[in-house]
Parts: sequence; structure tokens; C-alpha cells
Amino acid sequence: MKLSVIVPCFNERSTILTLLERVKAVGIDKEILVIDNCSTDGTRELLQALDDPAVCVLLQSENRGKGSSVRWGFAEARGEFVIIQDADLEYDPADYLKLLPVIEASEQTVVYGTRLAKRPEKIDRTSLHLGRIGLTKLFNWLYGANISDVATCYKLMPTRVAQAMTLRARGFDFDFEISAKLRRAEYAIAEVPISYHPRSAHEGKKLRIRDGWTAVWALLKYRFRD
Repeated sequence: MKLSVIVPCFNERSTILTLLERVKAVGIDKEILVIDNCSTDGTRELLQALDDPAVCVLLQSENRGKGSSVRWGFAEARGEFVIIQDADLEYDPADYLKLLPVIEASEQTVVYGTRLAKRPEKIDRTSLHLGRIGLTKLFNWLYGANISDVATCYKLMPTRVAQAMTLRARGFDFDFEISAKLRRAEYAIAEVPISYHPRSAHEGKKLRIRDGWTAVWALLKYRFRD
């Protein structure tokens, strides 16, 4: 079993190399695909200088958004399974070892790593946290699902499933498009609790409250049309 790890990246100079080391340290057969979305803070130069056969670096020719980067990664993936990994340090790649046994038990199962099934190590009572809960409730209602964290980065699925989906979103609404289309294709979504270390806007968090309204629109849009 081989895992393709898709790492969309934009302006993560302070974390990208540490993140890649953590991914490489996970003791499984894997490929690492980093897609830089025209970073302007030196991240791109770090990746271009990276001489590491364990990491494949793909460079966007212009800033096309996270969704575009993930789609490119999906297209290039050659592992049996694929997972999305943000380039910051909010998620711990060691948690792959929690998700993989669940998906290996059934190839028809998609597995999410949920941040909301237990109390996070760093208490998060922000509006973003409350937004995650609200968006998950909306998703469950619209798509007949029963999960706790639709907005999680960790979405593990067979590569054939990821490559078969027609995905169009370019921004952060991409995460919700994936979930919507998985459910419309009648895939069950299992969940496994994972660790989560949220960062603040001061620390580089890119999501803002306005992105929540984009997510709401995406969930409504993909419920009723492709």
C-alpha cells in the first residue's frame, strides 16, 4: 500500500521544511507531492533549492488557488490512496497511521481526520471553530451525512476516487466541494479523531470569517447542481 501525500503550499517559508521532515518520518510507503502556488515569501525558492528524492516539487505558473494545486496533485498521484496535507504545522502527519487502518479495511470508505470529536490540545473558541461546527451541521443536513468535521484538511480516500471526481473550485471552498461530491456519489465517510494545533492570524492563519460564507454557498451549490 502506497500513500500519495498532496501538499498545497502558499507562503509557508517558516514551516514547510519542518512539515516535510515530519511527513517523511512517518513509517509508510509514500510519495510527497508539493505544489507551490506562486509563493512570494521565499517558500518557492526554498522548494526549488530542495535536493530531496523523497519530495516531488510542482510549481504553479501563476496563483490559481489551493483547489487548483490539490487538483494537480491528485492528477499526478500514483499511490493507492491519497491524502491532503496543509503546509503549516496545524496537523500532525503521524496521524496518517490512525487513518490508514480504517480505509484499508474497506476500499469503499473515505476517512476524515476529525478535530472536533475530542477537546483539542490548544483550546480553540474562536469564530473559526464555531464556524466549523455550523458548516458541519449544514453539510450533514444537506447531504444526509453524520460527521463531526467537514472542514478538516485530512481527507483520505482511494486515489481512483479522487481522480474520478470532477472538481472545479479554486479556493478554500475546494474542501467543501470534495465532501459534497463524495456524498453525492454515495460514499460513506468514516472519521478518526486526530490531534490539531490551530494557529492564529498573527501566526499565519489564512482563513477568515468571510471564507465561511463562501463555504456555505459551495455546500448549497453542489447540493443542487454540479
